Amino acid sequence: MERGRGAIFFLLLLVAGFGAAQNGSGKADEFHVGVILDLGSLVGKVARTSVLLAAQDFYAVHQNHSTKLVLHVMDSVGSDVQAASAAIELLENYKVQAIIGPQKSSEAVFISNLGNVTQVPIISFTATSPSLASDSMPYFVRATLDDSAQVRSISALVEAYGWREVVVVYEDTDYGRGILPYLTDALQEIDVRVPYHSVIPSAATNETIMQELSVLLAMRTRVFIVHISSTMASLLFTKAKEVGMMNKGFAWITTNGVANIIDSLNPTAIDAMNGVLGVRYHVPRSQELDNLSIRWNRMYQQDNPDESPFNKLSIVGLWGYDTIWALAQAAEKVGISGGRDKKPWSIENSTCLESIPISIKGPELLTAIVRNKFRGLSGDFDLTRRQQLKVSAFQIINVVGRGWRQIGLWSVKSGLSGHSNKDYLKKTRPASILDLNPVIWPGESTEIPLGWEVPRAGKKLRVGVCSSENPEFIKAYKELHTNKTTASGLSIDIFEEAVKRLHRPLPYEYLEFDRADTTGSGSYNDFVYQVYLQKYDMAVADITIRYNRSLYVDFTVPYTETGVGMIVPVKENMNTDMWLFLKPLSTTMWFGTIMFFMYTGVVVWLLEYLIGNEHAHEDELERFLARFVLCVWMVVLVILASSYTASFASMLTVQQLSPTVTDVHELQKNGECVGFHQGSYIDGLLVEIGFDRSKIKGYATPADFYSALSNGSVAAVVLEVPYIKLFLAKYNKGYTMVGPIYKSAGFAFVLPKNSPLRAEMSTAILNITGGDTIIQIEKKWIYQNKDENGDGSGAINFESCGGLFLITGVVTTGSLFVAMLMSSYKKREQNVGNKRDDKNESGSGPREEKEKMEEQGAQTSNGEGTELMEGQTTLSVPHRSNGNGDQLARQ
Repeated sequence: MERGRGAIFFLLLLVAGFGAAQNGSGKADEFHVGVILDLGSLVGKVARTSVLLAAQDFYAVHQNHSTKLVLHVMDSVGSDVQAASAAIELLENYKVQAIIGPQKSSEAVFISNLGNVTQVPIISFTATSPSLASDSMPYFVRATLDDSAQVRSISALVEAYGWREVVVVYEDTDYGRGILPYLTDALQEIDVRVPYHSVIPSAATNETIMQELSVLLAMRTRVFIVHISSTMASLLFTKAKEVGMMNKGFAWITTNGVANIIDSLNPTAIDAMNGVLGVRYHVPRSQELDNLSIRWNRMYQQDNPDESPFNKLSIVGLWGYDTIWALAQAAEKVGISGGRDKKPWSIENSTCLESIPISIKGPELLTAIVRNKFRGLSGDFDLTRRQQLKVSAFQIINVVGRGWRQIGLWSVKSGLSGHSNKDYLKKTRPASILDLNPVIWPGESTEIPLGWEVPRAGKKLRVGVCSSENPEFIKAYKELHTNKTTASGLSIDIFEEAVKRLHRPLPYEYLEFDRADTTGSGSYNDFVYQVYLQKYDMAVADITIRYNRSLYVDFTVPYTETGVGMIVPVKENMNTDMWLFLKPLSTTMWFGTIMFFMYTGVVVWLLEYLIGNEHAHEDELERFLARFVLCVWMVVLVILASSYTASFASMLTVQQLSPTVTDVHELQKNGECVGFHQGSYIDGLLVEIGFDRSKIKGYATPADFYSALSNGSVAAVVLEVPYIKLFLAKYNKGYTMVGPIYKSAGFAFVLPKNSPLRAEMSTAILNITGGDTIIQIEKKWIYQNKDENGDGSGAINFESCGGLFLITGVVTTGSLFVAMLMSSYKKREQNVGNKRDDKNESGSGPREEKEKMEEQGAQTSNGEGTELMEGQTTLSVPHRSNGNGDQLARQ
């Protein structure tokens, strides 16, 4: 379909000469239009070729129109005054119905006022300052996007690469200044600071540019957003390359004012811009656009034979091309009947302006222009609100070699992406460098610039260190031979590990904070203040983030736990209840277990009894149901026994400790003394709580805290949580932590206000504290002297099991007593039986005694009889006088 449209377009162009002849014969009324451009500038040359070619193409296609635009091109020479003079000349001498231009935003202010008075529409496709979009200029129409449309794409690019600080370089004109409020707001939304605005005069010389670049080079920020004209851009980047600001570590972003026409810049400027990123309006490629580009290039070379043959049609030319088509269609709709009948207007104390008449067709022409919507070569052309508002997408380009390549796209709905696929762009997601194509940065580097650096060449980052009363956190000292400061401790390990995780190496050196050199108290407040005085670029120690300190310095995220707590003695609550063994099961549980035990026994006996087994034993159950019931009950007993054992063991072995005090206000009310870390802010915190100064005692080391708690000098010690962990690691017997009782922000590193290093270091610290590294560091410093000796409080004491011993003692003693009673009873019964036997023996004859002895002898001589006697109960067999007695006994 694209090819068909292109073929039809070319066929129509073949009859362009015939159409021109028709127009020249007077059949079409002339519609005079003024064009004001700076023909000495690159933009002016591109625009001139575009509008002239557009007029030719339009009337080659629309040969039967009754009107024809007649373009009168005037040169403003880049001067606001000359542009105004040209406008007056066009209105007075050529009776123009509309004016295309002016090119610059500053020129548009005066000329738009002329349009308001004369009711002549002023249409500009190059004046992009947001300040021109005002209701005070109703006859000014902007056929392009204003500069505020691109600021979100720029901020997204800055956010994607993680830069926290940028410098804006802009031209000291209406065009340059207009974008600043919108760009600053967009950067503030992503928490990016603009520490400096570099203003380039509109008539800047080489010396002026070099002076400003020297100022930028002395700064630590290395990311620059450039919003200047194409002419000024060529000079700026050429000089920046000379002073070394186009080397590795720098990042440059140009707005669309330069990026839109980068193809037309001279080769020297493009070579100097290698590595620069740019934001330009995105126009999808089409066959129509390719055909137009060929004819545009040919015409441009004819009009500018001395220009570079590599110049290409840009979005500026497309906007100019579509503007002519929109104006030609509006002119045909309005016509020129009565258009030349104008009435004069007058201004008080005016001279030549009085002769300029007011256009009768002006309001109608303006309405026709703003209501004309169509699909142009630049995209959707819509001037409904007297300005092109619709943004399709912006290209993110990277200048490489003598050209550029696209690294991503940005759109309102989809944000930043390295893909041009429409389906992909529908997925809105945060900006990320992973979504962008690789970039060749200045200096032909592929490493993403950090965005800042220490400006002093050959210098290192000055890191102030201060020895703590707790050397486990930080200890600093100077070596005698080298006078070099060395530091160690948990804070140092975290700092050095964070530096290793930055995007690029950061050279630094330690400088010891000498408390004797300060005019203050030598406290951490004085140490932090040295960063504000720029004596240090950074301060590393066990420094707490405090509000009063944050007023003049910045902090990284904390690298330790937060909060303020108390160290207090503990009292051990040993459970001496002699009936403790009953507590693992509740009363109802005991009752239920006993009842089910009895119920199960009765059921088992009953099941056996029903089948005739009246003397059932556990190993002699004959019925399957009885054995099944007993197995289920045994499972329940095993589970109950396991649960009981676990619960009872926990009650016996878990140490039950309770702090002697749980509320700091209780200490204050009772008039107790408390300790704190000498030189810390806890002193003021305790005073705020209401403690009397005489009740607050400062100590330096964990040993001092332990001594004060041990001898009762203080009832508690109030410290920050990291110090409490260190104390309990050394003295873990008899003391515990209560709290945190107050919130605090923890320990952090100190940086100057708005330091770009803050974000980088904070990210690295979060990476450390969120992994195994912080655990290993704490093991090395905090828990290296941990007391591993237990206090024996977990041992099982006699009192806890007194009930068990009582029960077993009672049962044992009772059993012995019962056994003794039974033994005594049996002896008494035996004695009675013996007496009866003696009486019976005295009455028996010799014959009976002889028969008994013979019978016993016969049974003894028979082995089977012996086994029968051992395996069976004794059977009473009547003695007979016949010889069958032995045989009956065997049976």
